[in-house]
Amino acid sequence: MPELPEVETVRRTLNELVAGKTIDRVTVSLPRIIQRPAEPEQFADLLAGRTIVTVERRGKFLRLLLDGLTLVSHLRMEGRYGLYRSDEPVEKHTHVIFHFTDGTELRYKDVRQFGTMHVFLPGEELDSPPLNKLGLEPLDDSFTLESLRRLLGRRPGPIKPLLLNQTYVVGLGNIYVDEALFRAGIHPERPADSLEKDEWERLFRAIRDTLGRAVEAGGSSIKSYVNGQGEMGMFQHSLLVYGRKNEPCSRCGSAIEKTVLGGRGTHYCHTCQPPFRGKKGAPQTGARKAR
Repeated sequence: MPELPEVETVRRTLNELVAGKTIDRVTVSLPRIIQRPAEPEQFADLLAGRTIVTVERRGKFLRLLLDGLTLVSHLRMEGRYGLYRSDEPVEKHTHVIFHFTDGTELRYKDVRQFGTMHVFLPGEELDSPPLNKLGLEPLDDSFTLESLRRLLGRRPGPIKPLLLNQTYVVGLGNIYVDEALFRAGIHPERPADSLEKDEWERLFRAIRDTLGRAVEAGGSSIKSYVNGQGEMGMFQHSLLVYGRKNEPCSRCGSAIEKTVLGGRGTHYCHTCQPPFRGKKGAPQTGARKAR
């Protein structure tokens, strides 16, 4: 699933491609993609004649701001947008087409068919599902060391699942949590309420640094992700632990290990990210080693 860096890259690309374009009509061939309004015909009627002003992002959601409406779109597992000429063949699994007045088309393709689209009045989307329960934006000015520590610092659970919880911090995803925890030298099973002040500082910097680097690299193309221009991300070439099971750690040379924590494959270095030991000295662990 595309995470924050990938969705941010798509946002930037889409903004360059479609901002200022006016929708002539909309074709919907898979109605369940449209979550709001209930009828795809009403969705098409609402968007016809609207101009796309800009494209923004909230967590892993795209927000297409039109004159008088906001379209919220989630790519889920395989969703992708592309701009085409109207005379180009429509590829298989293309479910929604925004026909522009200039003869181009923004096409939404989704092999897995899990993507969603919602239409709201401007501003209404931030107080309604699916955006109203999202947590801190890690690349926003509101995301500070203090806000992160205040939100998670008293929670007894393992730090990785907490960082993956979208109601706390949005958009990190499995790849970037593993990478940020490695950069911070924190074991993924470490209880959040056991972290010291300097560890919170390292974690905060690692989250911002990891995401910033990933955005600049266009995200990570681990599976099928490409941006709105069909280009792959390049950050996968800079990953330090994710997907590197049994490879030597770039810092100490120890073999990268993989466990399953909270149902998610989790990569870490046992030496650089030592497991937390409780008051009696016993390692605190709830993960199982991945085969």
